[in-house]
Amino acid sequence: MNPDLDRLQPYPFQKLVALKQGITPPAHLSHIPLSIGEPAHPAPEIALEALQASLAGLARYPVTRGGLELRRAISHWAMQRFQLPTGSLDPERQVLPVNGTREALFALAQCVVDRTRNNPLVLMPNPFYQIYEGAALLAGARPLFMNLSADKGFLPDLETISQDQWRDCQLLYICNPGNPSGAVMDEAFMQQLLALAHAHDFIIAADECYSEIHFTDANPPPGMLGAAARAGDPNFERVVVFHSLSKRSNLPGLRSGFVAGDARILDRFHQYRTYHGCAMAPPTQAASIAAWNDESHVKDNRALYTRKFDAVLEILDGIMDVQRPDAGFYLWARTPGDDETFARALFAQEHITVLPGSYLSRATESGNPGQGRVRMALVAPLEDCIDAAHRIRRYLESAPCRAQ
Repeated sequence: MNPDLDRLQPYPFQKLVALKQGITPPAHLSHIPLSIGEPAHPAPEIALEALQASLAGLARYPVTRGGLELRRAISHWAMQRFQLPTGSLDPERQVLPVNGTREALFALAQCVVDRTRNNPLVLMPNPFYQIYEGAALLAGARPLFMNLSADKGFLPDLETISQDQWRDCQLLYICNPGNPSGAVMDEAFMQQLLALAHAHDFIIAADECYSEIHFTDANPPPGMLGAAARAGDPNFERVVVFHSLSKRSNLPGLRSGFVAGDARILDRFHQYRTYHGCAMAPPTQAASIAAWNDESHVKDNRALYTRKFDAVLEILDGIMDVQRPDAGFYLWARTPGDDETFARALFAQEHITVLPGSYLSRATESGNPGQGRVRMALVAPLEDCIDAAHRIRRYLESAPCRAQ
């Protein structure tokens, strides 16, 4: 067996199952899961109809690069969304469809990390999406965690990375908007990262799958492609971005997304993927084309999330240390005591599941930046989110909670 498998840690939800073992929550209260970021809003009919109409495509093998019509739809969407110059994102060379960003975020590290170099590092935020860490470990690299704290706006403190660490860095994962904080990098910060990538010759993997869940259409989160283009790099050198229909279009089961950016990197990544065996099925491509070509369902989706945040934050105001994120559908709330104790007791008393923040992060010399927080995903129906907020408030006002 690959010995690097022994370096993998349990997934956060495995830890959560263990945390809840032995608890019998109140039977009269329905369970409200706020722990996992699985969108539950209705899928767009336009995508479902396209999927159904294309089932005959299952009779043939798809190509790894995906159909040109899909790549053109993706290219058009990205150029419009991130205000790129017309024709600047070549659907032939700079776009690859993928079966959800999770598999692509993992696979990229296997493709680009050179384990023969001394001390290969993969930098990533902390807290983080655990795929980043697993990808680094199984690529033969060492993860280097960049702690995200409230006093830095939940953005990486680049000054804490030494010159030797930048020299050894081969891949930098960023999540923008951030999971779990919802913090958004501005273009100036992203251009600072780009300058470091060019100076030290590493690749930026920009996970932007939450970019379409935000609260103002007038000022949506910027992306790394736009930052590169406006920094004078029309070829997006050393940049690969990841987008998905899971959050944007409520299609997590479709497993559809794309990677785009540096044509040189994508050429080698395409070569890797032809061996990896992960071509997108034709019906999935048809549904994806329909989804990328339609913005009306995305606006409706955002409006529903906005209603949830407005309602939940009003209920929790004055009782819980929590703020509206810049984007995304998570609340990154402080707990009155230990985050595991809070999550376990909330489940026991109110039948609500939240995810301890320490499960999303790693201990470093500066501490564990997830400790004392929980992540709450507002993906349940509006009525359930409101009910959950009232239950959380009731718990926070209770004697057991105040005793923590």
